[in-house]
Amino acid sequence: MPSADLADVVAQLRRAMRRAARAGDPAATLSVAQLEMLSCLAENPGARPGQLARLLRLAPSSVATLTQALRRADLVTRTGGEADRRTACLRLTPAGEVAVVRWKVLNENLLRTAFAALPEGSRGTIQAALAALSELAGAVDALADEQQAGPHPPGQGSLAPIGRSVTSAAAVAGPGAASPPPAMSA
Repeated sequence: MPSADLADVVAQLRRAMRRAARAGDPAATLSVAQLEMLSCLAENPGARPGQLARLLRLAPSSVATLTQALRRADLVTRTGGEADRRTACLRLTPAGEVAVVRWKVLNENLLRTAFAALPEGSRGTIQAALAALSELAGAVDALADEQQAGPHPPGQGSLAPIGRSVTSAAAVAGPGAASPPPAMSA
């Protein structure tokens, strides 16, 4: 069963990655939200704003705001739908593609360097946990899809109410518990 310890380590890794990425590329001006949207658009070229909102779990107005900023920065183009904004298709510009690749390479390099600095035993544990952690990421993402589909009876795939613990920390963080892995490929 997952624990607060696992959630804390994941949050700590996310913060450390953002901090190291900013230190590694101080000239970067894009927010994490903008980079996430560019990455999502790279994976879904020609997506409509509503599709991006669903994929990123953002309000349509947030996607509209991000899109405007990314268009002003010449990272995204918008085609079609000038009369009806709901029919617009978004695509990365060449500069947008460069921004996505630059962000991914920076993060891969940060993780590769940090991973190499770990003791061999920790590296092996992390490498062995990659498949399970990928499954965990998929399961967490599926929860978002379930929640979006509507309410569920308690214990039937729904998220526990915030503030109510469903497991104890000791149930998860047993001996040899693994840390989150580095993303070793794009």
